Amino acid sequence: MSDFEREIAAMIIEVLNLEELSADEIEAEAALFGEGLALDSIDALELSLAVSQRYGFQIKADDADNKNIFSSLRALAGHIEANRAS
Repeated sequence: MSDFEREIAAMIIEVLNLEELSADEIEAEAALFGEGLALDSIDALELSLAVSQRYGFQIKADDADNKNIFSSLRALAGHIEANRAS
C-alpha cells in the first residue's frame, strides 16, 4: 500500500467512524462495497463530501464512473490523486 492509499484509508476510517479498523487493515484491492468493507450509498456520499473538502474537487453522485471510482481503496486513491487540486 502506498503512503497516499494509507492516507485515503485513514480518511475512510475517520469519516465513516470505523474506529475498529486501522488503515493497514484495509486491503488496497478489496471491494469497498458489498463484500470487503460493506459500505453503502450513504457512505459513498459521506466520502464524496470528504474528498471535496480535503482535495478540492467533487465526485458527483450521477457520475457514470462511480462504480469504478469506489470499487477499491486503490481505485479511489488513484482517482483522487489524478483529480485533486494542486
